[in-house]
Amino acid sequence: MNFIKDDETAVFALGGLGEVGKNMYCVMHKDEIVITDAGAIFPEGDLMGIDYVIPDFTFLKQNENKIKGLFITHGHEDHIGAIPFLLQLVDIPNIYAPNQAVGLIRRKLEDRGIKYNNLHVYTEKDVFKYKYLTVEFFQTTHSIPDSHGMCIHTPNGNVVTTGDFKFDLTPIGPMANLHKMAKIGDEGVTLLMSDSTNAMSEGFSKSESKVDEALDELFSRHNSRIIIATFASNIYRLKHIVDTCKRHGRKICVFGRSMNNNIEISIEGGYIKHKDIFITPEEAKNYPSDKICLLCTGSQGEPLAALSRIAQGTFRQIKLRDDDVVVFSSSAIPGNAVSISRTINRLYLKGVTVYTNTSLSDIHTSGHGNQDELKLMLRLIKPTYFMPFHGEYRMLKTHADLAIECGMPKENTFILGNGDVLILKDGKVRQGGKVPAGDVYVDGNRIGDISNAVMKDRKIMANDGIIVVIANIDTKNAKLLANPSIITRGFVLVNDNIELLKKLENLSKDAINKVTKTGVNYSEIKAEIINSVSNYVNTHTGRKPIILPVIMDIKKDVKIG
Repeated sequence: MNFIKDDETAVFALGGLGEVGKNMYCVMHKDEIVITDAGAIFPEGDLMGIDYVIPDFTFLKQNENKIKGLFITHGHEDHIGAIPFLLQLVDIPNIYAPNQAVGLIRRKLEDRGIKYNNLHVYTEKDVFKYKYLTVEFFQTTHSIPDSHGMCIHTPNGNVVTTGDFKFDLTPIGPMANLHKMAKIGDEGVTLLMSDSTNAMSEGFSKSESKVDEALDELFSRHNSRIIIATFASNIYRLKHIVDTCKRHGRKICVFGRSMNNNIEISIEGGYIKHKDIFITPEEAKNYPSDKICLLCTGSQGEPLAALSRIAQGTFRQIKLRDDDVVVFSSSAIPGNAVSISRTINRLYLKGVTVYTNTSLSDIHTSGHGNQDELKLMLRLIKPTYFMPFHGEYRMLKTHADLAIECGMPKENTFILGNGDVLILKDGKVRQGGKVPAGDVYVDGNRIGDISNAVMKDRKIMANDGIIVVIANIDTKNAKLLANPSIITRGFVLVNDNIELLKKLENLSKDAINKVTKTGVNYSEIKAEIINSVSNYVNTHTGRKPIILPVIMDIKKDVKIG
């Protein structure tokens, strides 16, 4: 980073700008780097075979001797999901996280067989001091316990990152520490980086306690079996589902691996009480309907999640009953509306009663602050400069406009992309330079070696299929021994397209005979087959499947015995 002088401080994002998820932010001064969060994001539908999308760690690898620590704001996947992959690629001397997040990270590392002994719990009272940088924390309210914002003191000004937050005056868990936020603001903040997820939603977000009241009323109204689908990561929602079931004398049966993991960690950490309320599916068979609550994953209509399989009738352990009540205690993540509607329709077809989050049934609220809460954060922190983060571009832009409404000069707001660098010098901030920052794909145990060519081939196979041409050639005599075999997958239905496949067989035969007149050259044979078959298929079907020639080398004069 030769565009930064030795006495300047750099702030940049490796993920989280222009997107909801993949959060990772860095503050660097001389030979010290402090990292905030290391999140992943789940792939869009066009990324076939990809399990996670994570930040590009190139810059951190090149500067790993400068890294002082990775500091985690809270335990959601979009803030901790990339940690196992980061540890495989970069030397991270220490990871500091709040208690709940430590439990989730430890389970994540165990699942991948990664041994790491420098994972530490921090509290709001802790302060980490290095030669140039100092990190302190303030408690926030979110949908998971132990959420924090951070203030990073640098020689060129204080940088505050909020993490994910809302202002809930009647929360299920502890109150956010407004006094410490105001104190940090009074001491002077040069740059604020603030959560933009709900920047386009007006007013204040609904209190989590309102959801508690709605659930309690719903339980009082129904004496039948209740099935609740919610985010496994929304620990406070899980907590008051447990508390509600306890009040109404219901046992809970849990379905979904992530749900089980989060509940186990929350019980170990003391966030969820009443361990005795949980029973197994086998035990549940011995209880009447009005004494049972089924808690499961699948609130977003995920095809393999428990609720989706229950709705399809393919879940072995649960069969729907006519008097069942199904509750979606969640909101739709953008892009999931179709799959959620599909699941709801299937549930209605089974004759069950379905509740979703509407104005008549307040059974969900966001863990992110709406516009008035974002303004309150700006008023408490009172930054000189502002960089909205954690959001798509429209969210970042709207959040920057809110800061301007609160009196900040427009030129003091920065709407950036991943990799863009802000430079701090003597309390002033300017934009300058860029570091490597992009998407890295994780496919099973493969990290980042999935090329664009591979992804392009996967998309073609998904849309247009594949044609395999198998040919047996006598290489010694340069002769095709039999007509090529044509195998297709995802292209056409064989029985309905006999003439087309016969034409492709003849084209392949002609292509091979044309090349073998002058000898056997594998590359030329394959190229001629691909050219002949692809041109014909595209002309007559408008599709462009992958053409894969397979040449079998047969030597006719070889004798056995």
